[in-house]
Amino acid sequence: MCQCSQGQLLARERQIFGDEKGVVCPLAELDPSKLKITITTSPKTYSRPESTQWGKADATTDHMITARWTDTVGWHAPELGPYTRMHLWPTASCLHYATECFEGLKAYRGYDGKVRLFRPSRNAARLLLSSTRIACPTFPPYAIEELVKALIAVDAEKWLPEPGTFIYIRPTIIGTGRALGVQKPREAMFYIVMALFPKFDNPLKLLASSEDTIRAWPGGFGSAKVGANYGPSLMAQKEAQLRGYDQILWLFAKEAFVTEAGASNFFCVIRSKVSGKLELITAPLDDKIILDGVTRRSILELARERLSNEIEVVEKRYTMADLASAHDEGRLVEAFAAGTAYFVAPVTEIHFRGKDIFPAKSGEDSTYTKQIKQWLADIMYGNANHEWGVIVEEKGFVSERVDDAEVEKMVQKIKKLKASRAWETALEKIKSEELGEVE
Repeated sequence: MCQCSQGQLLARERQIFGDEKGVVCPLAELDPSKLKITITTSPKTYSRPESTQWGKADATTDHMITARWTDTVGWHAPELGPYTRMHLWPTASCLHYATECFEGLKAYRGYDGKVRLFRPSRNAARLLLSSTRIACPTFPPYAIEELVKALIAVDAEKWLPEPGTFIYIRPTIIGTGRALGVQKPREAMFYIVMALFPKFDNPLKLLASSEDTIRAWPGGFGSAKVGANYGPSLMAQKEAQLRGYDQILWLFAKEAFVTEAGASNFFCVIRSKVSGKLELITAPLDDKIILDGVTRRSILELARERLSNEIEVVEKRYTMADLASAHDEGRLVEAFAAGTAYFVAPVTEIHFRGKDIFPAKSGEDSTYTKQIKQWLADIMYGNANHEWGVIVEEKGFVSERVDDAEVEKMVQKIKKLKASRAWETALEKIKSEELGEVE
């Protein structure tokens, strides 16, 4: 027997057969103007990011945004409400078929007191690419950006109080349909949460991946930010940490092409053996092995704009043999990882199958790494006026909850006032004023 409601059946009928005029009705778009807001009555206690046990304890803010999608209606009105658990059927598509994708970006409290996002339109566009890659619903990217701003507008005042700090934002889409079967999800959920996040921009030591370990491959989904890219990489990451390294430098094929550092893009500064010029090198996007990182894109654009007289920006395939040769010949100047989580972190050492590779400059001595990092930070924190820094207007929130102590205090005040001879007269006057009877 069909379990659909009458409304769902009508919506489905209109989608398939059209309305009374024979016009096929499109599914509803995700519309941020329809956002429904419910402020929490049980606000959390704020704690500083450095005091939070990242990865071990709840570090989320007071609110979250959710929006349902069904193949009969399309997108339902988004809702901003208290952060809470989500209810999923055990057979939900995301739990069995990896129909899950997400984004990662940050909001920054500038030194001028304003809150900014860094190029949020790029994250929204990439989320659409990722959602499409796993057959989840589409949406107008601007809607994602506006909903991110809406959550920040409410929670940033409390959770991002100090200039020079940031908070992490995680927009996510999951397939939620409960029917088992390898198929496009018939239901989905979009949500946004925010969490306190530690700084991860300390110098890194990398362990190059082994030949039998591959993160992504041409024609796969390495260019999409889907959960299936991350789970299978965790064993290799754990091995690297047990051996005293911070992350894996992911290689591909027998040639050991350099791709990414952990979940971040990898860059190196090498002096060309042919021209003698410095080159800022990173892996290309054309084979879709690596992620089109927002930080990566920004670094390339800034370097081309501001360093063209000093360094050539090159996107190309290169191998660990190229990197080792540059090291042996004294041409490997710097190396760094870049992404939302690690920001811009200098690489001080790379271990590749028995050989240790050290950039000539690392840590505080990394000239270009430091310069690029500072340029980005200036935009993020408002020290430089730039179109990439998108200011968010804050609204804040006041909890509607009244605690017992406040209620008892008011009761005692009223009791004292009622004991006064003027109580009845004053009360009548207030009532008259409320009715507009007293000028």
